[in-house]
Amino acid sequence: MAIFVGEKLLWFQEQLDPAKTEYTSKDACDIIERYLQRYDPEIEQIKLINGIKGRQGCVHGAREAVIKQTIERERALYDGVGFEIPDIINAKNLKTFREWTGSLKKLPNIKLRKVSSKDANNEKAAAAEEENEEDEEDEGDLEDEQEDEANQMSESD
Repeated sequence: MAIFVGEKLLWFQEQLDPAKTEYTSKDACDIIERYLQRYDPEIEQIKLINGIKGRQGCVHGAREAVIKQTIERERALYDGVGFEIPDIINAKNLKTFREWTGSLKKLPNIKLRKVSSKDANNEKAAAAEEENEEDEEDEGDLEDEQEDEANQMSESD
């Protein structure tokens, strides 16, 4: 099991942008989406092989079934309780993860975090809400300025 986790973490480590010092929940969700699509080229290859005329039976049928089950299980986790990935959202944990050399002995040092597809949606909603609050503040400022102008005009009369 540790080998599988190690391979998964190495995949995520390879996806990190060296220029980025922090990741948002949305960024993490984007990387997870790429992870969930990692078997797409292999599935396409299997479909091509099986689509050749004159072929009898399904070549690589067992492999295709395992891939589909894996993807379904991972997608269910991601859409449900959350998919476990290295904690790249926390800057300190991101630094530790970047420095990890792939050693299974050091695996316990890597902090993991569950990320759900809902996290990306929540982040979008929070950003939209923040933008609305800023718009409301701007509208309030405009009303204050208009009141000040009206007061100045009435005082000058």
